[in-house]
Amino acid sequence: MKRSVILAGLAALFVTAWLCTSPHAMARTPFDGAWSVLIVTDRGTCDRAYRYALRIADGRVTYDDPSFSVSGVVESSGRVRVGVSAGGQSASGYGRLSGDYGEGSWSGRSTTSQCSGHWQAERRG
Repeated sequence: MKRSVILAGLAALFVTAWLCTSPHAMARTPFDGAWSVLIVTDRGTCDRAYRYALRIADGRVTYDDPSFSVSGVVESSGRVRVGVSAGGQSASGYGRLSGDYGEGSWSGRSTTSQCSGHWQAERRG
């Protein structure tokens, strides 16, 4: 439950992609672009911290590793919800972006343990 759940939490940082939005395609948001996200474990046995490079495109959170299923949405208001899964592990996160920064919480679980913590994001480029 180490790296996978942390990533899940991270992506979680953008933090469950099932928002109450219309079924229409998301429009470009002021938060589109490259982001660096620090995931920190506050409770549980997951590794203490990881940093990941995520991308937001048209309000959708993506990650370039196909071994993880990442689904996340960023509303134009900055509200973030993300879900991540890999193998028998999953995590979700929520929070808010404002300008070039963001923060929120995440929680994850596997068949043997649970972890939770916070995340911080910073726009890159």
